[in-house]
Amino acid sequence: MRLLGTYVLALQVQGAAESGSGRTQDLAALIPQDPVAKFVLLILILFSIASWGIILYKLFALNRAERQSTAFLDVFRRSSKFSEVQAVCKNLGESPLVGIFQAGYAELNTQLRQTPSTPSPGGQAARPTLRSLPALDRALLRAAAVEVNKLESRVPFLATTASITPYIGLFGTVWGIMAAFQGIGQTGSTSLAVVAPGIADALIATAAGLFAAIPAVYFYNHLASRVKVLTTEMDDFSMEFLNISERNFS
Repeated sequence: MRLLGTYVLALQVQGAAESGSGRTQDLAALIPQDPVAKFVLLILILFSIASWGIILYKLFALNRAERQSTAFLDVFRRSSKFSEVQAVCKNLGESPLVGIFQAGYAELNTQLRQTPSTPSPGGQAARPTLRSLPALDRALLRAAAVEVNKLESRVPFLATTASITPYIGLFGTVWGIMAAFQGIGQTGSTSLAVVAPGIADALIATAAGLFAAIPAVYFYNHLASRVKVLTTEMDDFSMEFLNISERNFS
C-alpha cells in the first residue's frame, strides 16, 4: 500500500509539472516572433495598462466627489450662514461644489466690502447689498469650468485608446499576414504547418487591440455620464447660490 501511495504521488507531481509546462508554452505562444509584431504588442499593452490606471483612478475620484458633494449639499442647506458652510469646506475638498462655493463666497465678500451699505429708513443698522449680481454669476461660471476640467482630466485618453488601438492591432495583423505570405513564398509550401503559425501571430495583434479598446469604450461612456451628472449638479448649485445671494443681499 505504501508503494502504491508513493507511485500515485509521483504521478500527481509529474502531471502538475506537465500542466505547468503546458501553461508556460501556451503563454509563450502568445508572444509573436517578428520584431515589428512584438513592438505593436508592446504598444497595445502600454495603452491597456495606462487605460486601466486611469479607469481605476477616476472611479475612485468620482466616488469620493459624489459622496462629498452629497455631504456638502446637506451642510449647505441646513446652514443659516455662508460662514458656517465655509468652515466645513476644508474637509470636503474633493467635491466640485466646494470650489464653486468658495469662488462665489469670495466674490460675494469682495462686493459687500466694496459697496457702501444702504441705510434703512427707520434708522436701523445698514443692510449690505450686492454691487453686481452678474459679476457673481460670472465668478460661479468660471469656478464651474475649472471644476469640470478637473473632473474630465485624463478621461479623453480613454477615447483615444478606444479609437486608435484597433487600428494599431489591425496594422500588426496586416504585417503578420504579409510575413506569413513571405514565408510561404520562401518555402514554396502552402501546408497548414507553414501557414498557421504566421496567421496565429498576426491575429494576436488584433486580439490585443480589442482587449485594450473594449474596456476603454465602456468606461469612457460610463465616466462621461457620471461627469455629466456632476456638471448638472454644479449648475443647480450655482443657481441656488445666486438665488440665496439675491434674496439676502439685493
